[in-house]
Amino acid sequence: MVPDPSGGTESFDCSADESAGVLSNVLANELNSWYKSQQHKRNVERGKPYFNGPSPVPDPRRHSPSQLLKCHRRVYYQLHNAPAEKGEPTGIFWFGSRFETEVAVPFLQSLTRDGEYIRNSMWVDFTVDSTDQSIRIRGETDSVFVDADSEPLLLTEIKTTTSLSNLEAPKPQHLAQVHAYLYGLSEQFERRLSDAVILYAKRDDFSTRVFHVQFEQEFWEDRVLTWASQNSEYRRSQSLPPPTPEFEWECDYCPYRRRCGRAGSQFSDEDVTGLLPFTDDYPRAQLENYLEAYPDAKLTPTLALRYPELAEEWGTYDWQCPACSSSYSFESVDWDGDLEQLPYCKPCAESGLLATLEEPKPDVQPATRREE
Repeated sequence: MVPDPSGGTESFDCSADESAGVLSNVLANELNSWYKSQQHKRNVERGKPYFNGPSPVPDPRRHSPSQLLKCHRRVYYQLHNAPAEKGEPTGIFWFGSRFETEVAVPFLQSLTRDGEYIRNSMWVDFTVDSTDQSIRIRGETDSVFVDADSEPLLLTEIKTTTSLSNLEAPKPQHLAQVHAYLYGLSEQFERRLSDAVILYAKRDDFSTRVFHVQFEQEFWEDRVLTWASQNSEYRRSQSLPPPTPEFEWECDYCPYRRRCGRAGSQFSDEDVTGLLPFTDDYPRAQLENYLEAYPDAKLTPTLALRYPELAEEWGTYDWQCPACSSSYSFESVDWDGDLEQLPYCKPCAESGLLATLEEPKPDVQPATRREE
């Protein structure tokens, strides 16, 4: 019963078909997919369609400030569009962006003095010599205090986090990022810019911890440029870097843990292409990104069961029998996806040999990069 504007009540019943239609529509659609489509639309409307789809592999000498001092292998996988095993933390990125624009920037603006302003961001794009090669660093800063001519006075770097406990100093990766911005802005504006502020904000209650950072030449040369030079060499020689992260905790959050061999699986040191056999939890967005980057790649039977519409578009690898070397199309094998009950090779079974079928290993899955 619902209120009647005339003062009484009016009977209104939603039919079972109508409610079922609404329910099925809600259940069939995912927020993540919707948000991705909205991002795709915005990129086109803003004249930046190149943000849609896989990123082109950059020149080995080029680096982003946000990647500095991260695990060399993770960066290598990421830049080559290797199939990620976890989705991007979209919610964290979204919250960080909204926090900066709606909370941090107004707060910083309230701190300006006469003749000072807050510029939302500034680009740096510079080249610096390191050992026997040139390193190019390109990226966009967070908010910057500037003067009336819009020239930088003080750099800020805004980070959101789940916890501030045990945070007694800026994280080295954030220090490297700030040093890159300070060096680039100093060169661009021909003035020595040596000070920055890193502000960490806790996501649930906006409590903060602020650190004053000064440019240190030794840290810049010995840590940052040395790392960049090593990373460039791995990429130039197309050599998979060793699994030696700068910080051990990186492995816990890495989207390539199984591929690398840090997840206790039977795989290790896999190259950038190929899907891991009998792995059905690749997020759809990351799987599509890989397939678009390597258009002759296909799905494994395991993934074809989970994403039938992608299998129809991209195709599926055949099953392989390790005993008789026979191959079978995905459609010809009756299997429900139970990893405890893998399908058998019928000819082998008829001859008295029980041989379970296998999915192709990553190193034999054809994958040619899309022409840029």
